[in-house]
Amino acid sequence: MERLQNDFVLNTPPGTFPLSTDSMILSDFVRLPRSAKVLDLGSGCGTLGLLLCAGDAHCHVIGVELDEVSHLAALENIQVNALNQRMESICGDLRSISHLFPKGSFTTCVSNPPYFSGGFMSQTLPHARQNNCCSVDDLMAAASCALQFGGDFFLVQKPENLAQLCTCACKYTLEPKRLRLVKHRPSGDISMILLQCRKGAKPGLILEELTLFNEDGTPTEDYRKIYHL
Repeated sequence: MERLQNDFVLNTPPGTFPLSTDSMILSDFVRLPRSAKVLDLGSGCGTLGLLLCAGDAHCHVIGVELDEVSHLAALENIQVNALNQRMESICGDLRSISHLFPKGSFTTCVSNPPYFSGGFMSQTLPHARQNNCCSVDDLMAAASCALQFGGDFFLVQKPENLAQLCTCACKYTLEPKRLRLVKHRPSGDISMILLQCRKGAKPGLILEELTLFNEDGTPTEDYRKIYHL
Protein backbone atom coordinates (compact mmCIF):
# COMPACT_ATOMS: atom_id res chain seq x y z
CA MET A 1 0.00 0.00 0.00
CA GLU A 2 1.50 3.32 -1.13
CA ARG A 3 0.71 6.60 0.63
CA LEU A 4 -0.03 9.47 -1.74
CA GLN A 5 -0.71 13.18 -1.36
CA ASN A 6 -3.58 14.29 0.91
CA ASP A 7 -3.93 10.87 2.61
CA PHE A 8 -4.85 9.04 -0.59
CA VAL A 9 -3.61 5.45 -0.82
CA LEU A 10 -2.72 3.18 -3.73
CA ASN A 11 -2.82 -0.60 -3.62
CA THR A 12 -0.90 -2.43 -6.36
CA PRO A 13 -1.55 -6.15 -5.90
CA PRO A 14 0.57 -8.83 -7.62
CA GLY A 15 0.07 -8.79 -11.36
CA THR A 16 -0.38 -5.01 -11.55
CA PHE A 17 2.12 -2.27 -12.37
CA PRO A 18 3.62 -0.64 -9.23
CA LEU A 19 3.86 3.06 -8.48
CA SER A 20 6.73 4.38 -10.60
CA THR A 21 8.76 7.51 -11.17
CA ASP A 22 7.08 7.73 -14.59
CA SER A 23 3.64 8.20 -13.02
CA MET A 24 4.91 10.67 -10.42
CA ILE A 25 6.65 12.96 -12.90
CA LEU A 26 3.76 12.72 -15.36
CA SER A 27 1.16 13.71 -12.76
CA ASP A 28 3.33 16.72 -11.88
CA PHE A 29 3.64 17.65 -15.58
CA VAL A 30 -0.13 17.60 -16.20
CA ARG A 31 -1.95 20.94 -16.20
CA LEU A 32 -5.70 20.55 -15.73
CA PRO A 33 -8.37 23.10 -16.62
CA ARG A 34 -11.08 23.89 -14.09
CA SER A 35 -13.45 20.94 -13.52
CA ALA A 36 -11.39 18.83 -15.91
CA LYS A 37 -12.81 15.66 -17.41
CA VAL A 38 -9.82 13.36 -17.82
CA LEU A 39 -9.40 10.12 -19.79
CA ASP A 40 -6.51 7.89 -18.69
CA LEU A 41 -5.49 5.63 -21.58
CA GLY A 42 -4.12 2.34 -20.27
CA SER A 43 -4.92 3.26 -16.68
CA GLY A 44 -3.68 0.15 -14.88
CA CYS A 45 -4.80 0.06 -11.27
CA GLY A 46 -5.74 3.74 -11.35
CA THR A 47 -2.41 5.27 -10.35
CA LEU A 48 -2.55 8.41 -12.48
CA GLY A 49 -6.20 8.98 -11.70
CA LEU A 50 -5.52 8.81 -7.97
CA LEU A 51 -2.56 11.17 -8.25
CA LEU A 52 -4.59 13.70 -10.23
CA CYS A 53 -7.60 13.46 -7.91
CA ALA A 54 -5.32 13.86 -4.89
CA GLY A 55 -3.96 17.11 -6.32
CA ASP A 56 -7.20 18.54 -7.77
CA ALA A 57 -10.44 18.26 -5.82
CA HIS A 58 -12.63 19.11 -8.84
CA CYS A 59 -11.40 16.86 -11.64
CA HIS A 60 -13.18 13.73 -12.84
CA VAL A 61 -11.11 10.82 -14.21
CA ILE A 62 -12.17 7.82 -16.28
CA GLY A 63 -9.60 5.10 -16.86
CA VAL A 64 -9.65 2.57 -19.70
CA GLU A 65 -7.63 -0.58 -18.98
CA LEU A 66 -7.40 -3.78 -21.03
CA ASP A 67 -6.12 -6.04 -18.24
CA GLU A 68 -8.93 -7.28 -15.99
CA VAL A 69 -6.73 -7.79 -12.92
CA SER A 70 -5.54 -4.18 -13.08
CA HIS A 71 -9.08 -2.95 -13.72
CA LEU A 72 -10.36 -4.76 -10.62
CA ALA A 73 -7.52 -3.26 -8.57
CA ALA A 74 -8.52 0.19 -9.86
CA LEU A 75 -12.11 -0.37 -8.74
CA GLU A 76 -10.81 -1.28 -5.27
CA ASN A 77 -8.59 1.82 -5.15
CA ILE A 78 -11.55 4.00 -6.13
CA GLN A 79 -13.65 2.48 -3.35
CA VAL A 80 -10.95 2.72 -0.67
CA ASN A 81 -10.35 6.40 -1.44
CA ALA A 82 -14.09 7.22 -1.56
CA LEU A 83 -13.77 8.48 -5.16
CA ASN A 84 -16.89 6.83 -6.59
CA GLN A 85 -18.29 10.23 -7.64
CA ARG A 86 -15.06 11.44 -9.26
CA MET A 87 -13.26 8.43 -10.70
CA GLU A 88 -14.22 5.42 -12.84
CA SER A 89 -12.47 2.43 -14.40
CA ILE A 90 -13.64 0.70 -17.56
CA CYS A 91 -12.25 -2.65 -18.67
CA GLY A 92 -11.85 -2.02 -22.36
CA ASP A 93 -9.50 -1.52 -25.30
CA LEU A 94 -8.26 2.01 -26.00
CA ARG A 95 -8.23 1.10 -29.68
CA SER A 96 -12.04 1.15 -29.45
CA ILE A 97 -12.41 4.57 -27.82
CA SER A 98 -14.86 5.72 -30.48
CA HIS A 99 -17.21 2.94 -29.36
CA LEU A 100 -16.84 3.76 -25.66
CA PHE A 101 -17.40 7.54 -25.65
CA PRO A 102 -18.80 10.22 -27.96
CA LYS A 103 -16.08 12.14 -29.80
CA GLY A 104 -14.76 15.17 -27.97
CA SER A 105 -15.96 14.03 -24.54
CA PHE A 106 -12.82 14.99 -22.58
CA THR A 107 -10.85 18.13 -21.77
CA THR A 108 -7.69 16.13 -21.03
CA CYS A 109 -6.09 12.77 -21.84
CA VAL A 110 -3.16 11.23 -19.96
CA SER A 111 -1.14 8.07 -20.49
CA ASN A 112 1.82 6.23 -19.04
CA PRO A 113 1.99 3.72 -21.90
CA PRO A 114 4.14 0.63 -22.55
CA TYR A 115 7.52 1.53 -24.02
CA PHE A 116 8.75 -1.60 -25.71
CA SER A 117 7.73 -3.69 -28.72
CA GLY A 118 8.55 -7.27 -29.64
CA GLY A 119 10.68 -9.65 -27.63
CA PHE A 120 9.64 -11.90 -24.77
CA MET A 121 6.33 -10.96 -23.18
CA SER A 122 6.25 -10.68 -19.38
CA GLN A 123 4.13 -13.38 -17.75
CA THR A 124 3.19 -11.18 -14.79
CA LEU A 125 2.65 -7.86 -16.62
CA PRO A 126 1.90 -8.83 -20.25
CA HIS A 127 0.32 -5.51 -21.30
CA ALA A 128 2.03 -3.06 -18.93
CA ARG A 129 5.51 -3.18 -20.47
CA GLN A 130 5.00 -3.95 -24.15
CA ASN A 131 3.06 -1.91 -26.68
CA ASN A 132 1.57 -4.80 -28.69
CA CYS A 133 -1.93 -3.57 -27.74
CA CYS A 134 -1.01 0.10 -27.34
CA SER A 135 1.21 1.51 -30.09
CA VAL A 136 2.04 5.21 -30.42
CA ASP A 137 -0.38 5.40 -33.34
CA ASP A 138 -3.10 3.73 -31.23
CA LEU A 139 -2.54 6.24 -28.43
CA MET A 140 -2.63 9.33 -30.62
CA ALA A 141 -5.71 8.13 -32.48
CA ALA A 142 -7.53 7.45 -29.20
CA ALA A 143 -6.55 10.79 -27.64
CA SER A 144 -7.54 12.76 -30.75
CA CYS A 145 -10.93 11.04 -30.83
CA ALA A 146 -11.59 11.59 -27.12
CA LEU A 147 -10.40 15.21 -26.82
CA GLN A 148 -12.45 18.29 -27.46
CA PHE A 149 -10.92 21.02 -29.63
CA GLY A 150 -8.16 22.69 -27.59
CA GLY A 151 -7.89 19.74 -25.21
CA ASP A 152 -4.51 18.46 -24.05
CA PHE A 153 -2.85 15.04 -24.14
CA PHE A 154 -0.04 14.43 -21.62
CA LEU A 155 2.19 11.34 -21.77
CA VAL A 156 5.55 9.97 -20.70
CA GLN A 157 7.83 8.04 -23.03
CA LYS A 158 11.43 7.06 -23.73
CA PRO A 159 13.48 9.74 -25.54
CA GLU A 160 14.22 7.52 -28.54
CA ASN A 161 10.49 7.55 -29.37
CA LEU A 162 10.23 11.36 -29.62
CA ALA A 163 10.26 11.57 -33.42
CA GLN A 164 7.57 8.92 -33.74
CA LEU A 165 5.48 10.65 -31.07
CA CYS A 166 5.55 14.00 -32.86
CA THR A 167 4.90 12.49 -36.28
CA CYS A 168 1.89 10.50 -35.04
CA ALA A 169 0.60 13.43 -33.00
CA CYS A 170 0.51 15.72 -36.03
CA LYS A 171 -1.16 12.98 -38.07
CA TYR A 172 -4.09 13.15 -35.64
CA THR A 173 -4.16 16.99 -35.34
CA LEU A 174 -2.40 16.96 -31.97
CA GLU A 175 0.23 19.69 -31.92
CA PRO A 176 3.24 19.20 -29.58
CA LYS A 177 3.26 22.20 -27.19
CA ARG A 178 5.52 21.32 -24.22
CA LEU A 179 8.44 18.91 -24.00
CA ARG A 180 10.15 18.17 -20.69
CA LEU A 181 13.49 16.33 -20.78
CA VAL A 182 14.12 14.23 -17.67
CA LYS A 183 17.51 13.22 -16.28
CA HIS A 184 18.31 11.26 -13.15
CA ARG A 185 21.52 13.31 -12.61
CA PRO A 186 22.84 16.53 -14.20
CA SER A 187 25.68 14.72 -15.99
CA GLY A 188 23.52 11.80 -17.10
CA ASP A 189 21.66 11.11 -20.31
CA ILE A 190 18.02 11.98 -20.84
CA SER A 191 16.13 8.97 -19.47
CA MET A 192 12.51 9.99 -20.08
CA ILE A 193 10.50 12.63 -21.87
CA LEU A 194 7.16 14.23 -21.01
CA LEU A 195 5.10 15.58 -23.89
CA GLN A 196 1.99 17.76 -23.98
CA CYS A 197 0.03 17.86 -27.25
CA ARG A 198 -2.98 20.11 -27.90
CA LYS A 199 -5.77 19.24 -30.31
CA GLY A 200 -6.09 21.75 -33.14
CA ALA A 201 -3.36 24.08 -31.83
CA LYS A 202 -0.90 26.12 -33.86
CA PRO A 203 2.82 25.17 -33.89
CA GLY A 204 4.98 26.36 -31.00
CA LEU A 205 6.96 24.16 -28.62
CA ILE A 206 8.17 25.03 -25.10
CA LEU A 207 11.23 23.09 -23.93
CA GLU A 208 11.70 22.28 -20.22
CA GLU A 209 14.22 20.25 -18.20
CA LEU A 210 13.91 18.20 -15.02
CA THR A 211 16.70 16.62 -12.98
CA LEU A 212 15.72 14.26 -10.17
CA PHE A 213 18.98 13.92 -8.23
CA ASN A 214 22.09 15.98 -7.64
CA GLU A 215 25.49 14.55 -8.54
CA ASP A 216 25.95 13.39 -4.94
CA GLY A 217 22.71 11.39 -5.11
CA THR A 218 20.60 13.70 -2.96
CA PRO A 219 17.12 14.64 -4.26
CA THR A 220 16.77 17.93 -6.09
CA GLU A 221 14.16 20.48 -5.06
CA ASP A 222 12.09 19.41 -8.07
CA TYR A 223 12.15 15.80 -6.87
CA ARG A 224 11.09 16.85 -3.38
CA LYS A 225 8.21 18.86 -4.84
CA ILE A 226 7.03 15.99 -7.05
CA TYR A 227 7.09 13.53 -4.14
CA HIS A 228 5.68 16.05 -1.66
CA LEU A 229 8.63 15.67 0.72
